[in-house]
Amino acid sequence: MPTPPPADVIAPHTHPDEIETRAAFDRRLATGSLAGLTVQGLRLDLDPVPDLTATDVAGTLFVGCRFANREVGADLVRRGANVVPPFSGLPYPTQPSHLYTPEDLAAGFAEGGFAGMYDTRVYTHFREHGGALPDVREALGQRLHDHGVDNALADATRAWLATHGPQSVVGVMGGHAVPRGSVPYRMAAVLGWELARADRLVVTGGGPGVMEAANLGAFLAAWPADELNTAIDLLAAAPDFTDHDRYTAAALAVRERYATPPAVPQQRGPGLDWARSGGLAIPTWLYGHEPANLFAGKIAKYFSNAIREDTILRLARGGIVFAPGRAGTVQEVFQAATKTYYGTDGASGAYVFLDRAYWTRELPVESLLRPLFAASPFGDLSTTVHLTDDVREAVRVLTATA
Repeated sequence: MPTPPPADVIAPHTHPDEIETRAAFDRRLATGSLAGLTVQGLRLDLDPVPDLTATDVAGTLFVGCRFANREVGADLVRRGANVVPPFSGLPYPTQPSHLYTPEDLAAGFAEGGFAGMYDTRVYTHFREHGGALPDVREALGQRLHDHGVDNALADATRAWLATHGPQSVVGVMGGHAVPRGSVPYRMAAVLGWELARADRLVVTGGGPGVMEAANLGAFLAAWPADELNTAIDLLAAAPDFTDHDRYTAAALAVRERYATPPAVPQQRGPGLDWARSGGLAIPTWLYGHEPANLFAGKIAKYFSNAIREDTILRLARGGIVFAPGRAGTVQEVFQAATKTYYGTDGASGAYVFLDRAYWTRELPVESLLRPLFAASPFGDLSTTVHLTDDVREAVRVLTATA
């Protein structure tokens, strides 16, 4: 890719013709016409059930909506609408209208443990229907689901970006196997805590280890530092994510303990408290064998890992922190570097590598990254690379601008 794509290709778009809430649907219905609109994922079978018999539905697209009975959908088609009904037999919505919450993913744990959670049930279904290579019916359901997540993510981040700008979104990458209570885990948690308190939106890949720690820090940003240490100590009683039930139970217990944060001045704008209540996680069911990270404020969970990885890096325009990790983290370093080198998503922030010795001796990515960035078509970008052993220095680098 010798040049970046045009800005309109990658910029998030507002689609005024898409109806995603019942309130918006009722307002348009009152005009007598839904013609040309797209109605997504609504329960139109719940009271008050709308009367659509006299409504203009020419060219209307109903995707993933539920009607009172089949005849309603058939009548809409006869009058010029297109109807893509929810797929039967799927444990997930084919057109979600909002991002997941930790409560959504953990639903069922109290009754059935890890195996009974919504998150696990979806992963089991995913594996039973071909995993990363699903059959056609499953593939269509997954693609519709992921498109709905795309829309919901754009809606969720639009207000944040309008208030704080793209340079306020910081990604945190690192090893999934880092145990709770370890030094790297504590460093990542302090990092997330400091960034959220500085009004940065923390974005992670939604897995365990460093990713969970960063979202945990953001989740406790309204609490004093000693409470963050207490929370980590509680989680450290279940350090290994392969012990699924204990690991998840410990996370839910910490969430309950800190469910009501102390009152703090609202500085982020209306509807943005979730940023300082865990930030954003973007996981994938491709790695559904790992327990869900339950500390993010909002969770954009995808079936497609490729979409998920690109989305994380597209959003993180305020810089990325790379804690020690192995092949997956190194892949993310150079996938991000490709975007920065070509300016694919616009200006990038700092690349901050935590643990200088690790990134210069054990995995010397700096020696490749600096000369690559120095040769960027947009000028010498090598100064965006920073190595440090100090979390607070990392925060200073990431909050120096934006």
